[in-house]
Amino acid sequence: MEAVLILEDGTVFRGKGFGAEKEIFGELVFTTVMTGYVEVLTDPSYKGQVVMMTYPLEGNYGVKKDWFESDGIKAEGFVVRELTGKELDDLLKEYDVPGIQDIDTRFLTRKIRDKGVVKCCLKVGERIGNDEIEDLLERVKKYKDISDIDLVPMVSTRDVVVHKIPNARARCVLLDCGVKMNIIRCLLNRGCEVIQVPYNTSYDEILNYNPDFVLISNGPGDPARLKEVIRNIKNLIGVVPITGICLGNQLISLAFGGKTYKMKFGHRGGNQPVKDLETEKVYITSQNHGFAVDENTLPNDLEVSFINLNDRTVEGIKHKNLPIFSVQFHPEARPGPHDTMFLFDEMIKLKDRK
Repeated sequence: MEAVLILEDGTVFRGKGFGAEKEIFGELVFTTVMTGYVEVLTDPSYKGQVVMMTYPLEGNYGVKKDWFESDGIKAEGFVVRELTGKELDDLLKEYDVPGIQDIDTRFLTRKIRDKGVVKCCLKVGERIGNDEIEDLLERVKKYKDISDIDLVPMVSTRDVVVHKIPNARARCVLLDCGVKMNIIRCLLNRGCEVIQVPYNTSYDEILNYNPDFVLISNGPGDPARLKEVIRNIKNLIGVVPITGICLGNQLISLAFGGKTYKMKFGHRGGNQPVKDLETEKVYITSQNHGFAVDENTLPNDLEVSFINLNDRTVEGIKHKNLPIFSVQFHPEARPGPHDTMFLFDEMIKLKDRK
């Protein structure tokens, strides 16, 4: 099959298609992880986005459902330099997701680094002519920016899911804005029961579960759109310990009156260095976010706990008096380094400050 990738600035890439035969629109982003294509594709934080892998060879070690971070592929499309093996192609077909290979992903990565993330169209089909490309380009230009799309409702659980374990030593209510499954696994492995609730669950419903702490999960899109979630977090402040990961870090900051902004091309990969400002230790982290917290807008009772050593952006916050902290990176990894998994132990310790 033929495939074409069309950027909003008029740049066109022709390549070979794989996966589903269809056309999709989204925001084109890249990730620098060298392994973990299954985890990347099934990460709910990629909803609304077309994901490009900077590593040139994808599919060479197959596919297992055990590697899924959700119930299926959440990325809108997939861009690679070279696809090898049939399993990854079959996976995209199963979830009706198109892919393109045989294009210069190094050039495309440099373009995004220079210009920033862009809207795009990815089409897989037969005999894609120039007239059709012109029509698709006009549609790309009119397509909504990711900040104008409500993505969290598309990936959050619709039902309450109780992850029970025998002799649990803590109970977490997980506000699911698009949670990765390994976050739940990491808590369960540490003896913490997890009650997974929809993103728009009210604060009083959350408190009815008598949680030892509340975790605000990762997820896709612009955090400022989630006004109802922000209001609910405000009502939880000072009542129950709160923690968050990625989007959760941004939502907690917004609940305290801080602001967020869209980054030029974001942090997506498994090699991001962050510094713990209290211990001065440096960790290599897994990250996937296109928005960040504006440090200059944080109130005096919040302090920055981690910073990114590449660009000095906020990678974590904590309250000076209340049992509240959150991080921008992904301690659960999948894919990426496991350097910061100890933070799940710190989350559970919040119950001692309840």
